[in-house]
Amino acid sequence: MHGLTVGGAAEREDLLAAAAVEAVEGTSAYAGSVFLRSRDRRSIALAATCGVPPSLLGGWRLIAASSPIPVAVAYTSGRTVHLASAEETMRRYPQLAVALPYAFGSCSVPVRASDGELFGSLAIVWPAAPGSEGLSKAQRRHLRSIAGRLGDALADLGARTGEPVEWEPGTAAVETPAHSAAAVQVGLFDWDLGSGILSGDDTFCAVFGLDPGAFDGRPETLATRLHPGDRAAFRACVREAVGEGRIAARRLRVPDHSGGGRYRTVQLWGRVPEAEDTRAVTHLVGAILDPRAGGAAVAAVERLPDGLLSLAPDGRVTYLNRRALHLLDISADEVLGQCLWDVLPWLSDPSVEYRHRSAMISQAPSSFLVSRPHDQWFAFSLHPQPDGVTCRVTPTTRPPSVEAASAPPPASAPATAPARLGAMYHVLQLSCALTEAVTTRQVCEVVSDQLMPAFGGQQMAIYVVRNKAMRLLHHTGHHETFLDWLQGVPLHARLPGTETLTSGAPLFIESQKDLVRGYPGIPTGQVSSWAYLPLIASGRPVGTCVLGFDAPHHFTEKDRGVLTALAGLIAQALERARLYDSEFAVAHGLQQALLPHRLPRVPGIRTVARYLPATSGMDIGGDWYDVIPTGSGVCLVIGDVEGHSIAAAATMAQLRSAVRAFVAAGHAPGDVMSGVNRTLIDLDSDLLASCCYVHLATGRDHAYAVTAGHPAPLLRLPDGTTNALDLDVGALLGVDHSSTYRPTGIALPAGSVLALYTDGLVEKPGTDIGTGIDRLRVSLAHARADSLDELADRLLHHARGSSYRADDIALLLTEHCSAPMTT
Repeated sequence: MHGLTVGGAAEREDLLAAAAVEAVEGTSAYAGSVFLRSRDRRSIALAATCGVPPSLLGGWRLIAASSPIPVAVAYTSGRTVHLASAEETMRRYPQLAVALPYAFGSCSVPVRASDGELFGSLAIVWPAAPGSEGLSKAQRRHLRSIAGRLGDALADLGARTGEPVEWEPGTAAVETPAHSAAAVQVGLFDWDLGSGILSGDDTFCAVFGLDPGAFDGRPETLATRLHPGDRAAFRACVREAVGEGRIAARRLRVPDHSGGGRYRTVQLWGRVPEAEDTRAVTHLVGAILDPRAGGAAVAAVERLPDGLLSLAPDGRVTYLNRRALHLLDISADEVLGQCLWDVLPWLSDPSVEYRHRSAMISQAPSSFLVSRPHDQWFAFSLHPQPDGVTCRVTPTTRPPSVEAASAPPPASAPATAPARLGAMYHVLQLSCALTEAVTTRQVCEVVSDQLMPAFGGQQMAIYVVRNKAMRLLHHTGHHETFLDWLQGVPLHARLPGTETLTSGAPLFIESQKDLVRGYPGIPTGQVSSWAYLPLIASGRPVGTCVLGFDAPHHFTEKDRGVLTALAGLIAQALERARLYDSEFAVAHGLQQALLPHRLPRVPGIRTVARYLPATSGMDIGGDWYDVIPTGSGVCLVIGDVEGHSIAAAATMAQLRSAVRAFVAAGHAPGDVMSGVNRTLIDLDSDLLASCCYVHLATGRDHAYAVTAGHPAPLLRLPDGTTNALDLDVGALLGVDHSSTYRPTGIALPAGSVLALYTDGLVEKPGTDIGTGIDRLRVSLAHARADSLDELADRLLHHARGSSYRADDIALLLTEHCSAPMTT
């Protein structure tokens, strides 16, 4: 590997191969693979396989670490991902099911050292029938044990060589083919002509039916194991070797192990090694070749009226009988070592490759019909095993309905080759990921996470058009000045970033020399190759996506086609996200306008508030908070109107005004809540709301609180003890016109902190809200903060870091000071 000595690289390859083989052999799997982290830790790269060639994996050789793909999730989370069936895969990882829609089960485990460092992941796959339960718990433990031993071994190797444990993208993976029955046996021998002693390995003895431990090494003993008619020929071999220095495929007959007096034919090969003294011929070394049933099997296959082919796991033809050559109208030289879909134009359709891939990955038989020009129809049947596929081809009649046939229609020799499945994967993967990206920031992150690992780029920048000039929207990579010269450039400038956008055609520049030749005087920087992709949505220029490579990079026709297709997806997602961002800003600007711009200063009390909008949609919510000074103290209010809509925000504003009106009129806490309840019902809005109201008297160590179906506030005492207040909970606002609300007295010593919040902070899908409240209670009890502002930020730390919030969050913290103070 890059940066390793040959010894270190070889040892690491051996470790990876051994782990992949052990994982397959120790479970019910037919294939396994090991992925290691890349240098930049943004991706995991395929490092070793057993039973499945890397070419069969298509676009899965390099996977973004952030991808919702089991092997990536196992790496980033350190957890086991067990998918027993195709149904479970579709439910939990739809992107994987879209790209590999085959019936298989899989288990991915992290490759982690004992010290906790994650190096990658180990995955196995097996054929999964409907209702399959997948691996047993013992098998999963065994798989984790293999991955753990591999992690420790890699860590030890890294410590000894001083090299990081990583896999350079583009480096060939270590391949271990699937186990298959031996077609031939080869035994080795050494015949000392001086002493007459012949020594052979165990296979040599087995071919002749000898016991290795009892064989005396005498040629006469060996001759007794031959057909009587071949013994003279055997002795002639020695004279031939002495005279000519070699034995060339001398055929001999040995007893068949099945008994019955039958014999089978073996071949003897040998030569006299070169010696310094050419006159002294002392040794004959060679091999005995036992084709076993291979020759008979070939003869039997050749007698069949059907065409038969043997395909390697990656689809290459390794054998085909004469009937197959005749039916397909090809020669053996044309097709051996090639894939049928690469040789025959009428089979050059992704669906044919898909059939083979489906058979190999699901390990289930498959069949389909296909037509070649002149309306000649053939039925193909695929019968897979881990070591390859047997393909049966038979001529058939035209199906009753061509449209209903399961195969592609007759081909008319397309002008360009169809896309391969590996290329289609990148389009599917990015399109699936973009459907979950809502904001422009999320779109840019998805593009950089998917595009750079897929094509090996080290830099990426997205420029958008604003006021007819190019403006940087996003940049990823270690060259901070990458394409700085494009910032602020007018759209009509003759530069690659603008011309590709105005012309609508992508631009691929493979060297700095090519760049300078086409655009004299342009800065080249430290980048050697560029792909400029125009982002055009609905015929309107959106911007330019630029992928940069530190080393010269050749863009194949497939690369160019896939990148061009991806540019369209990126442009549409970016335009949609920009529209969302603008509308989102307007909606939440309106909501912020409905909340207090600043909190009032009240002697002896500190208050801070935080508000986080939901990320799940465009609509604004109904969470609100307020701090209302009174002649006798201060009122703290927090509430939540159900739903996310303009109606919810309008109702929130009306309830906030109602609370202020009842407080200004001097009503007691219970009467304030009753009045607000009647107000909501009189609004006839059909919306419900929760609310918590606390009246804190200035200079007093107690307060009164009422709640209408709202989560109870938390109180942290000066000694750190923190509990949820036990309040008399009244009905939700808007349920019953006659609802009453009884206040509860609260002891509030100096130095205590009162926390009011909405359920968005403590409620998570699939989790009881009581668990969330207790988690917040523990956080409040143990949070170390120098100020109330820092405390609020700490309580919202995890919520701020989440890319998804289903509900708005409002938080109001109040600290009762020992002496009158200002905020």
